[in-house]
Amino acid sequence: MTCALCMGMMTSCISNKKMIYLQGATQSYAVPQNIEDYFELQVQPDDQLAISVASKDNELLARFNNNTLIGGGNNSQMGTNTVNVSSGVSYFRVNKEGNIEFPIFGTIHVGGMTTGEISAMIQKRMIEEGYINDAVVNTKIMSFKVTVMGDVKNPGTQTYQGERLTILEALGKAGDLTNSAYRDNVLVIREENGMRKAYEVNLLDNQAVFSSPAYYLQQNDVIYVQPNKSQRVKGSTSYTWLSVGSTVVGMVVSIVSLVVALKK
Repeated sequence: MTCALCMGMMTSCISNKKMIYLQGATQSYAVPQNIEDYFELQVQPDDQLAISVASKDNELLARFNNNTLIGGGNNSQMGTNTVNVSSGVSYFRVNKEGNIEFPIFGTIHVGGMTTGEISAMIQKRMIEEGYINDAVVNTKIMSFKVTVMGDVKNPGTQTYQGERLTILEALGKAGDLTNSAYRDNVLVIREENGMRKAYEVNLLDNQAVFSSPAYYLQQNDVIYVQPNKSQRVKGSTSYTWLSVGSTVVGMVVSIVSLVVALKK
């Protein structure tokens, strides 16, 4: 009995160690650390961009109307004075070469750029080329999607509004991993610059998680969570007999324990 109890305790400890995320994070980040590489999503083919241009002169804005422009006069606070600022939002889909067709300017290459870089580039051209001297440009990726598959509670494709999504957030949105899932080799498949890459992320190791290139997810990433071996063979004949055998052994041990106790 003592041996059986020890084995049970050892099994419990081992399984618990394989269940806890980000082990060692308390010690590693007891002192706050700087985030060295601040992540910004880069524009990829098939992204849909919303580019807004604001100016005090509505007539100048009209020159950049690409028939998807949604314009209107909005009141905007600039310092202590209230001025009338006209603005419009245009929507563009990035083609497979990473280009968009922008009014007046024609073909603009935006693939691989951040939204901030795109805004700065367009704004600079508008001012330097004399189109809109007070132009203010903002660019936004409308949405991007990732797919979570495998041993999670709610697998499926997620559409995310924003430009920063971590693997932990995506798994959380999928309802977290089930108890039977491997946590030390979560697979992330990524298509980038015409190439397909695979990353393995060990969710148990905090440093491995935060330093992984797959910590911040990108457009169309696929996350696959593997089930452990017992889950994979569940339903097989050998698994069924193993389960029955384990149950019978457990019952025998209980009966023997009861008999020994009654004799005392």
